[in-house]
Amino acid sequence: MSKSWLDSMDTTLREYGARLKAFRPNARLYLVNVIITGVSMGVYRLLFNFYALSLGFDEALLGRLITTSSLTALIAALPMGYLADIIGRKYSLVLGGVFIGLSVFGIVLYPTEPMFYAMNVLSGVAQSLWGITMAPFLVENSGEEERTYLFSFSQGLQMLSAFAGNWVGGYLPGWMGSWQNVTATDSVAYGWSLVIVAINFTLGATPLMFLQRQRLGSDQRSVFAPLKYAAEHPAMLGKLVVPMLITSIGAGLVMPFMNVFFRVVHNQPDPVIGTLFAWGSLAMGIGFLLAPALADRMGKIQFVVVTQGLSVPFLALLGFSPWFWLSAGAYYVRLGLMNMSTPIYQAFVMEQVDPSARATVASLTSMAWSFGWAFSPTVSGALQVRYGFGPSFIGTIILYMIAISMYWAFFWRGSNARIP
Repeated sequence: MSKSWLDSMDTTLREYGARLKAFRPNARLYLVNVIITGVSMGVYRLLFNFYALSLGFDEALLGRLITTSSLTALIAALPMGYLADIIGRKYSLVLGGVFIGLSVFGIVLYPTEPMFYAMNVLSGVAQSLWGITMAPFLVENSGEEERTYLFSFSQGLQMLSAFAGNWVGGYLPGWMGSWQNVTATDSVAYGWSLVIVAINFTLGATPLMFLQRQRLGSDQRSVFAPLKYAAEHPAMLGKLVVPMLITSIGAGLVMPFMNVFFRVVHNQPDPVIGTLFAWGSLAMGIGFLLAPALADRMGKIQFVVVTQGLSVPFLALLGFSPWFWLSAGAYYVRLGLMNMSTPIYQAFVMEQVDPSARATVASLTSMAWSFGWAFSPTVSGALQVRYGFGPSFIGTIILYMIAISMYWAFFWRGSNARIP
């Protein structure tokens, strides 16, 4: 290795360390919560679909449940944005975590189709409240120099925690099954595993109780603020939101079903899928941690376009490879490339608007993301029952390419990445 390369690496590491040390107390408490909830979410996302299937439900219902949760998040976005401004970022985050824990308890205590829908409504409200609060909270609790690092580091920690959750989740039904004298694929084993998840979600709210509250002025809490802001800045909001909307429509076609994909298409058992998801979360976590330093050198939007563009061939390989090992390898690379740009784009969006409009824009971007996930899973679930996964993967590839082209056209081409 050349001395200049080593010097560059040393400088990069020193800068990275300095940015992490600059994290404020509120940000550090938030990161503790991220670790706890990341483990919980890793287990839940792996096991819920299997739990529902073990009760006799099919993939079509899974799609409708995802649609219910996402549609609720879409409808609730504006009122949740208003609520978040009234009660503050602290209690918005606390309530979001507690509601998610309660929704998991509900599906275990009363495992019926109506309860599944009801708890997905509750989960959608919680996701909306949490998602709308997160980005403004991180912006308000960071300086300009460490902001990108905080966004990326929080998501990196979440994925590394999910790595542990996915790994544990692959074995947890076996442990619960042995305790209850049932097989690992029995609904009882999955149910007790989800009870552990619900408890952990609820406990995750504890560090958030120590956050220092920051109140907003009354001019930032108008229930009509999102509509007013949208009317005043339609071009800017269109450029910020539409590519996210297109991406969410594509993602909703296949991403919620990846565990089912590996079981049905590649005939893999739960422990293998759990391990695969765990290493996938690790790949995402590493990507998130590398992202801010790379984005500093490339530029935020350039980084988004390049990484998402490179992920598309691996998505095709993931969906259509006849060999599990090749599909699994593509799954890792695609996860890392496609998702490492997410916190970078979130920080970019928050930097484009005035501080008083951040919750408003967070509400609108949350609505855009939820809109795609609200409808795509139902369509995909029905397609899977009739035609398998092929049409869903083709739709995702096309929509991703459209969204990436929009990012390039709106922000990169002839631009310094600041929207006029």
